[in-house]
Amino acid sequence: MRTVILRRGLVALFAAAVSFGAITQAQAETLRIGYQKYGTLVLLKAKGTLEKRLAAQGVQVQWTEFPGGPQLLEGLNVGSIDFGVTGETPPVFAQAAGADLLYVAYEPPAPHSEAILVPKGSAIQSVKDLKGKKVALNKGSNVHYLLVRALEDAGLKYTDIQPVFLPPADARAAFERGSVDAWVIWDPYQAAAEQQLQARTLRDGQGIVDNHQFYLATKPYAQQHPEVISALVDEVRAVGEWSKANPQEVTDQVAPLLGLPADITLTSVKRQGYGAQFLTPEVVAAQQKIADTFKTLKLIPKPLSIKDVIWTPPAKVATAP
Repeated sequence: MRTVILRRGLVALFAAAVSFGAITQAQAETLRIGYQKYGTLVLLKAKGTLEKRLAAQGVQVQWTEFPGGPQLLEGLNVGSIDFGVTGETPPVFAQAAGADLLYVAYEPPAPHSEAILVPKGSAIQSVKDLKGKKVALNKGSNVHYLLVRALEDAGLKYTDIQPVFLPPADARAAFERGSVDAWVIWDPYQAAAEQQLQARTLRDGQGIVDNHQFYLATKPYAQQHPEVISALVDEVRAVGEWSKANPQEVTDQVAPLLGLPADITLTSVKRQGYGAQFLTPEVVAAQQKIADTFKTLKLIPKPLSIKDVIWTPPAKVATAP
């Protein structure tokens, strides 16, 4: 009897091991990408070139849309996706929360692609006028740092305003109702508000922030599949260079995907940065400044070292243009 039970136990254990191996293999053969309603990954998804390239490696691609950078990084943190793109601020909050992530690449600066907006009839004429006002923003998103820097540049403190943390759709509704005095937002929501609501730009990122877009991956995936990550960055770079040279074609392709009029989409497309690169010491230093600023403001609980979470590409692609 004991022998029968032992055999059954071994069979069950073997079956479980096979099942686990199958799951692990399935995960290895699927690259799960998180994207937002804007940016180069939207174009890459539409083109389908990544799927074709990775098919040769036996890797399938799965896409998941997120409403903002913080939500996307939460997806990375809990393991529901392997790779994604966000603005410069979300990774800082994610690292502070203990997320096991690596910076993989970045896009060139796009300072005009985020801004502090006020209603067209607002009496607010400068950032200084925001003192004591309600300002809507997506907490932990790229515009969080824009707001901090804009206030600092105007001689105000972050505590001088009343932040109202809302995701883009809710923030726009509050902005339209007049429930908030200003809205800090990125494209294409920014361009839509400018053209549909005649919202006025109080200050964009020019001269105070770079507004880099960062590509990030979970540390386990990047370390275990460097060839997939390298191919992905290469495809992102190629699509970005094509997009930079063909803004109207990009608009025609993306506008239906975004559900936005062509003129709004074209404005967003032209303000974006294109040409993904692996991180440089200068970009790491700029990101470190953001982390240090947020620690000083007690927006994150501890100091961070950005250089400790930078992915090192394989030598053969590290110097790719």
